[in-house]
Amino acid sequence: MAGCLCCSFLASAADKLVLNIGLLHPYSTRDENDFIHTLVAALSRELKLPIELLIYQGAYERELINANQGMEDGLAARSAGIEKRFPNLIRVPEEILTIEVVAFTTARRIDTSSWEALSPYVVGYVSGWKMVENHSSKFFEATAVSDAEHLFQLLGAGRADVVVYERLDGLAQAKTLGIKVQTMSPPLANTKLYMYLHQKHAALVPKMTEALVKLKRNGTYKRLYDAMLAK
Repeated sequence: MAGCLCCSFLASAADKLVLNIGLLHPYSTRDENDFIHTLVAALSRELKLPIELLIYQGAYERELINANQGMEDGLAARSAGIEKRFPNLIRVPEEILTIEVVAFTTARRIDTSSWEALSPYVVGYVSGWKMVENHSSKFFEATAVSDAEHLFQLLGAGRADVVVYERLDGLAQAKTLGIKVQTMSPPLANTKLYMYLHQKHAALVPKMTEALVKLKRNGTYKRLYDAMLAK
């Protein structure tokens, strides 16, 4: 990621935003033919402001650090509350997406009615997923890995009883790796995702909020969601 600082400089000079995002299939993908890229493109047109998405594979903690330091202009999709630890980030209050965070196992069904229900197990998760990290002290043992591929390899090798991850991306990862998994119900969390901007762009937060609301009201959001996700 050596080019991040340069990207940030160019963004400022060209009067555009550079937001970072991790890969989370099918919401954000390497080929950019996904819901978040198309939504951001619509938002860019609405604001008449170029917005570039800088993709990180894994490194969810690095996304946060770089955005908080102003190396990029913000985050495209993260859960609420990270501003408590990264105070230079301002949340755009209109959500862009809700995802399901679930427990995956390879053999048995387990209780997932609460985070505490995972306390007897060795639980794997992706480093930087704050909602899981915040509960990790409740588990018998917690193991953090760098990305989703390593997470499901951990599960497939029997080095974790349970892994916690987003439902659709988790199923795609398991299928790619040839690992048979079960998704537990109910979800551990239905998590709303938001955009964040570095505080140097604080004046843009109300405008971005208004633009997102408009895209929902005029049907653009639903059209993009149906085309990309409701398949």
